[in-house]
Amino acid sequence: MKGVLKMGFLRNKSGVITYTIDKNIKNDLYISVQNGEVVVSAPWYFSRNQIQEIVEEKKRWIAEKIKQYEEKKESYINTGIIKIYGEDFAINIRYKNIKTLTVDIEEGAIKIELPNQYKKVEKQELLKLLVDKIYKIIAEKEVERAMEKTRLLLGIAPEDYKIEKMTGILGKCMQDKTIVINPEVVKYERKVIDYVVLHEFCHLKYKTHSKGFYEMVEKYAPDYSEVINKLQTKID
Repeated sequence: MKGVLKMGFLRNKSGVITYTIDKNIKNDLYISVQNGEVVVSAPWYFSRNQIQEIVEEKKRWIAEKIKQYEEKKESYINTGIIKIYGEDFAINIRYKNIKTLTVDIEEGAIKIELPNQYKKVEKQELLKLLVDKIYKIIAEKEVERAMEKTRLLLGIAPEDYKIEKMTGILGKCMQDKTIVINPEVVKYERKVIDYVVLHEFCHLKYKTHSKGFYEMVEKYAPDYSEVINKLQTKID
């Protein structure tokens, strides 16, 4: 005959681990950890103190099994591929009991930890939000780098610049001499990012794509035509 009799408690560094005691007619005692639950199957004649002693002896093993389960449960899920610096990066996400998302960019992969509440968001909508966020984070650093490099190269600078998502264009120079760069520019290699910024700097002097504009572009980027051929989105 077999049945659950009571619960036991095991103190661990991370807190208290509960376990279920199952009494049976067999003579062997064994411990199992399934789906994070600890079950002790013991002969019917074992006292609670005897069971507790054995469990205490095995507490390191039990804690390790629970840890392995938790790590597996919280493993990253691949949700797609995006381009960064011209290379493919896998987007891997996992949900945790946290308040704000974290992004860790490694070679060939982007690891994102999300608050559990994001589980309710539809997958495609979530992926779009994440991609936009990733591009914005990277663009904030890359555009600043390219801006400073170009300022030193040309000896001029815009009144201001913004990183703002735009439809169909990677960059534009406003009438007030503010440069706007689409964060999706980071899909391309740094040479392209630098060219997009340079292109807009040249518009500070030439408003249109005139002969003088392209002469200025060619002066600082002699291979600009090769760069333009790599673009799938136009530059204003």
